[in-house]
Amino acid sequence: MIEKTNSRKKLISKGMRNIILLGLISCFADISSEMVYPLIPLYLTAAFGATPVLVGLIEGIAECIASLLKVFSGYISDRFQHKKAIALSGYATGLLYKIALIFATSWSGILSARVIDRFGKGIRTAPRDVMVSESADQNNMGKSFGIHKMLDMAGSAIGILLSFILLKKIGSNPESYKIIFAISIIPIVIALLLFFFVHEKKEKREPMQREYFWKNISQLDHNLKLYLVIAFLFTLGNSSNSFLLLRAYNIGFDSSTTILLYFIYNLTASLFAIPCGKLSDKIGRKHLLVGGYLTFSLVYFGFAFCTSKPLMILIFVVYGIYTAMTAGAERAFIAEIAPTKLKGTMLGLHSTLVGIALLPASVIAGFLWDKIGVFAPFMFGGILSLIAALLLATKMRSSNQ
Repeated sequence: MIEKTNSRKKLISKGMRNIILLGLISCFADISSEMVYPLIPLYLTAAFGATPVLVGLIEGIAECIASLLKVFSGYISDRFQHKKAIALSGYATGLLYKIALIFATSWSGILSARVIDRFGKGIRTAPRDVMVSESADQNNMGKSFGIHKMLDMAGSAIGILLSFILLKKIGSNPESYKIIFAISIIPIVIALLLFFFVHEKKEKREPMQREYFWKNISQLDHNLKLYLVIAFLFTLGNSSNSFLLLRAYNIGFDSSTTILLYFIYNLTASLFAIPCGKLSDKIGRKHLLVGGYLTFSLVYFGFAFCTSKPLMILIFVVYGIYTAMTAGAERAFIAEIAPTKLKGTMLGLHSTLVGIALLPASVIAGFLWDKIGVFAPFMFGGILSLIAALLLATKMRSSNQ
């Protein structure tokens, strides 16, 4: 009995080490990405005179292409059990992304760079999430994804803060942006080196004929199918964060302080990620996700009508809380109810559906901004999130989650 207990403790300890390592990889990768991401809409506007519609189109295309790949990377992870190698190749494209940004000479060059970046994210997300779920203690799945998300968002916050500091020192102009793009190469290299210390769990499986998951989709858990549909609907109103940055710029924040707002959002999400993950273990994923969608609705209505800088700061804080409430809980929920042999595929499918919705979401947001007013895309998103919360609360079957 004692030996079994000690063995389980060692297994949990080894799993936690893996989760922390995967979190640190995401942390350094996000330091690199977020040093760059909040600059993209500003760089497009300053260097190439891009409009909100063009910004939305670029972000929508990039996110959509990435997400189309996620279900396939998840399927490949399930089939061939090379999750570590697939995830590593996805993170490696972050290096190519920064190089492409440095040498871009037009908005189409920025689009190409963003596609490269999102291509990598599309490859790495599902296998990484499967490795987190396989390393987690099954009684604390929400906490494990919360730890990973905390490190992930901490990296985002650090990257944004570095971007803010560098902008203050070297100024806000196209050449300054390129210097920051070059410096952002350093943390992605560190992330790639950390992969050598990650342990991949490989299952011994009997050779068998695999069927494509869509052939048996009717047999999937009702809650899983329902959540995938609701997530798609919700995302139609959840446009690119570039619009949030443009909204802050619109009410009077300058380039550097706009980036600082994005830092506040990421820092808040990081601080609340573990508590929210633990909360989802206690009260169930469904209840936390409903609360998250309602919080998102409040945030977007706030973006629609905000005219005050202090209120805008508060809205970004609440937006960070929304992210902490949903990001880990949705992954834990899918990982728990997906068939074991399709875990990566289902995590990838969720990301794919969300990504497919991001293209029309961003294009619609840009169109509404230009044709009706700056408040319109946020009203649209707030209303859709209310509908998604209502469907989740009333249509999802009761379970222990």
